[in-house]
Amino acid sequence: MTAYAELFTTSNFTFLTGASHPEELVTRAAELGLDAIAITDRNSLAGVVRAHAALRELARMRDEAGPGPRISGQRTLDNSARTVVEGATLATAAPVALPRLIVGARLVALDSPVEWLALPMDRAGYARLTQLLSLGKRRAPKGECHLRLAEIVSGTEGMQLIALPPDPLAPAGEAPKSFVRRIAAGPSDEDPDEPAPKKRTRSLAERRAEAAERRPAPEAGAVHDALARMAARHRSRLSLGAVPRWDGQDRARLRRLADLARETGLPMVAAGDVLMHRAARRALADVLSCMRLGCTVDSLGLHALPNAERRLKRGAEMLRVFAEYPEAVARTMAIARLCRFSLDELSYQYPDEVSAGEPAQIRLERLIAEAVRDPGRFPRGIAPDLQAKLDREVALIRDLNYAPYFLTVHDIMGFARSEGILCQGRGSAANSLVCYALGITEVPPGTTQMVFERFISKERGEPPDIDVDFEHERREEVIQHIYRTYGRHRAGLTATVIHFRTRAAVREVGKVMGLSDDTVAAIAGLGWGWGSAPPEPERIRSLGLDPEEPRLALTLRLIGEIIGFPRHLSQHVGGFVITQDRLDEICPIENAAMEDRTIIEWDKNDIDALGILKVDILGLGMLSALRKGFDLIASHGGPRYGIATVPREDPSVYEMLCRADAIGVFQVESRAQLNFLPRMQPREFYDLVIEVAIVRPGPIQGDMVHPYLARRQSREAVVIPSPELNEVLWRTKGIPLFQEQAMQIAVVGAGFDPGEADRLRRSLATFRKMGTIGGFRDRFMEGMLERGYDPAFATRCFDQIEGFGEYGFPESHAASFAILVYASAWMKRHHPAAFTCALLNSQPMGFYAPAQLVRDAREHGVEVRPVSIEASHWDCTLEPRPDGALALRLGFRLVKGLGQEDADWIVAARANGYPDVASVWRRAGVRPSVLERLAEADAFAALGLARRDALWQVRALGPKPLPLFADPIDGEAIPEPEVSLPAMSTGEQVLEDYLSTRLSLRAHPMAILRRPLTAEIGPMSPCAELARAPLRRHTITGLVITRQRPGTASGVIFLTLEDETGHANVIVWARVYQRFRAAVIGGRLLRVTGLLQREGIVTHLIAETVEDLSPQLGRLREGIDARADEGGVRKPPRGTRHPREQAKALFPSRDFH
Repeated sequence: MTAYAELFTTSNFTFLTGASHPEELVTRAAELGLDAIAITDRNSLAGVVRAHAALRELARMRDEAGPGPRISGQRTLDNSARTVVEGATLATAAPVALPRLIVGARLVALDSPVEWLALPMDRAGYARLTQLLSLGKRRAPKGECHLRLAEIVSGTEGMQLIALPPDPLAPAGEAPKSFVRRIAAGPSDEDPDEPAPKKRTRSLAERRAEAAERRPAPEAGAVHDALARMAARHRSRLSLGAVPRWDGQDRARLRRLADLARETGLPMVAAGDVLMHRAARRALADVLSCMRLGCTVDSLGLHALPNAERRLKRGAEMLRVFAEYPEAVARTMAIARLCRFSLDELSYQYPDEVSAGEPAQIRLERLIAEAVRDPGRFPRGIAPDLQAKLDREVALIRDLNYAPYFLTVHDIMGFARSEGILCQGRGSAANSLVCYALGITEVPPGTTQMVFERFISKERGEPPDIDVDFEHERREEVIQHIYRTYGRHRAGLTATVIHFRTRAAVREVGKVMGLSDDTVAAIAGLGWGWGSAPPEPERIRSLGLDPEEPRLALTLRLIGEIIGFPRHLSQHVGGFVITQDRLDEICPIENAAMEDRTIIEWDKNDIDALGILKVDILGLGMLSALRKGFDLIASHGGPRYGIATVPREDPSVYEMLCRADAIGVFQVESRAQLNFLPRMQPREFYDLVIEVAIVRPGPIQGDMVHPYLARRQSREAVVIPSPELNEVLWRTKGIPLFQEQAMQIAVVGAGFDPGEADRLRRSLATFRKMGTIGGFRDRFMEGMLERGYDPAFATRCFDQIEGFGEYGFPESHAASFAILVYASAWMKRHHPAAFTCALLNSQPMGFYAPAQLVRDAREHGVEVRPVSIEASHWDCTLEPRPDGALALRLGFRLVKGLGQEDADWIVAARANGYPDVASVWRRAGVRPSVLERLAEADAFAALGLARRDALWQVRALGPKPLPLFADPIDGEAIPEPEVSLPAMSTGEQVLEDYLSTRLSLRAHPMAILRRPLTAEIGPMSPCAELARAPLRRHTITGLVITRQRPGTASGVIFLTLEDETGHANVIVWARVYQRFRAAVIGGRLLRVTGLLQREGIVTHLIAETVEDLSPQLGRLREGIDARADEGGVRKPPRGTRHPREQAKALFPSRDFH
């Protein structure tokens, strides 16, 4: 077999260019028997860790299989894309010799026609490469890298370099395409240390350049000059790349390149310029080119691949092409042998400066000892069993050298608290006593099982991952503190890979394949799955399409291939990597789209694979609301509360939740949760932990909800077959609901060790795509049977664990969230005005819009006062009432189109009040358009002005007169006559309220529309009456305030309708949804007829028909004493914006999928 290393491979992390995943490329290289493969994406290292991890998995499989004829069916999961990368069978009579991965990049300079493959030989060379890429990326807009040839020459010590000159057979006068793109983009004169512009222009420039037929070629000596400059410094490590084009002219092409090699004195090396792992991806490569260039396949022209030869090849195939130059093929191996760097060499160390000279482990243990003695943290001291558990955690942290990590998180949270920013750790970190002692998490010991192996496991060999929630409005302060403390060269956010999801894949592929918009929309509606095969032929035929028509069949295949392909990099929601040394020597750093943010090129899975620690700095709206609520309570004479000091286990709070009175309460305000609360009847904190976790896809799919409720309601006996399992399952009535329980059942019931149990948990999370669960099932069943458990029980137990595994909720995470559930419920119960005010001031967040939050507050006895020019501030505020209670004053933030700066000027200039509209204009100095927004919101009512009168006065304002004409002269100034404007009807007032503030304190639209609609289309049941109505067919009409379509609901839509009396829950089954899809998805005012169902106090209307009455909302403008004697629903007048579109703007719903 000819020895060969492929040194020029482009993966799909050169976005819209490479046609194969990195995992596919290295797996195919193993099948072909290549000695090495270099992943060399354009100015990027984004895909190399995936290739590294895939080879490591292949090695593990090889080692487990041992000597034998084959390793088959290797399947690699791209976790971030949620797709399966199928690997080929590796047929061999001996243990498989896997290719070695060479990390590299294709460096493209703005001022050079030659491109360069840079392949680090050692760790120092790799560090220079990442710093060079960071230099180019930090000066460029997001997604680009602006390098100059001089920087490449000076920054590539310690690397093997392969020059890639333009095609020597390109027609005279035609420049290489990539060079054309760079010239079109223009040279960059920015200082590399200056922040880059944030707006991208590359896409347009690139497309124009690619579309150009001819551009002046670089000067004839430009290629020789670039090669000479590089050779002057790196001759011993520089080769000339010879790339075949597979167009019948390669013999002549290689001769020209050999001549150039002799002229420059550089050795020639073979390079495949690989775009795909198999020839079958040729069509996809062309589709990607179309997307990149903005054209269809029919107009791709010479940009299309002439054949499928840009695939990975065996050494023998390359040798045939280079028959006259065998030394070029042999040189690939010489270069590969010199490139010994591996990503395993990356030595990561967490920063330790927070220890202030004190060794990190000693400081950590000192802080823990102080916490144990703190009565605020451990009121009754620490029990001996907990102390032993704490000691084991500390010892493991010492062994793994994780102390600096914990201290850094502690320091970040200390900064936040010093600034008054509410924060709380959650997730698997709540399994750690160390995290609780340090104040990182708030779940007290004994509340949950606290399975430390779920957080840190020596056997797992992966770093811990601490998630910390901060107030969503102040998280940026914490992020900038991290940058200031550690520097941007040592701290960066992890990336998130944005992939082609189903709809984008259908839309983009359909477009470049030339399908009509109608056809693309129809195909998109077929419900593709992740990485799935095309929809069944009969479903395609149901659209009136022929699935066997060649172009459509190819389109469907290509859509399936591109789903899960990376599209571009974005920033992670908050995952920070912080290092002791330079981060830009570990991974390239680039600009994020958001100002003052920088990200690394790798995502969460990449850094996990390399053992790099991160801390998630997340934003949570409820923390913002709680902090504001606590501040409001304290500022109006109440105690100073915090999350940890809210009175615990208040029976009235649980009574409120049992009634499903939970609008605005964290995590339990969705319709599903509101329906479950009365069935659950929570009476203590741990009930809230279960409540948070059980209304999730995992327990529902695992068929755990009904058995749990049956046991909780004593309709079924609680049977746990052994004392050991009783310790694990007694709190959940013998039903496993949490990931920690799955691990403990495996340990206690089946004899797994903790590390093995964690691998079970991880395999459960991916088994539907990985197919890895079979071995664990056998091991689990065997272990339980050995310990005397009944086979049926063992089977049922594993089936339940398997059922919820993919969506299983950690108990620790649920407990952290349950703390916020209780705190928000307590505030709603005892301080409803402060609670609603805080929620309104923290928007957008939560499940309900301000209109529903305000309505709920009024139903709880809170007086709500309108926006007022005399009393409102930017935020909503609380005002004392004569009876000692607090009223809620709506703030200027609710006025559509009004900015905070203008509102602040109005408040600052208000002093003792404004006598008229003109005084606001003069004193606050705001534009008349601002006053118009306030007039439309009826904010001048406090001045005795109706909405129309205020608007009239605003529009009468004009430029200030010059002094010469300031006073009337000779009676020439004619005063404007008094104008009497007609009063607005209630319907008009309500409509204007919604137009300006999206809510109305006057009336609900249905209070006005009910009488005429009843007269025209028949009687309707008020929503509030359904709770007591007989179980028969009913018709209701109301505004849609929420739509939900859970992924586990098999196409079912859950609607919440609101009328003037209350809310109603509507279930739309899939078959009904298909009949009334447009109304269900797009309607704002719906009339629904269906059968009423009730379980306890939970009532649903099962929809049979759905009618969109949104156009009727336009009748609010009329003086609705409407002509109710006219039969049928009245149609809107012609020549106006469609009322349905007006309704969408006026009465938006909150939709969740």
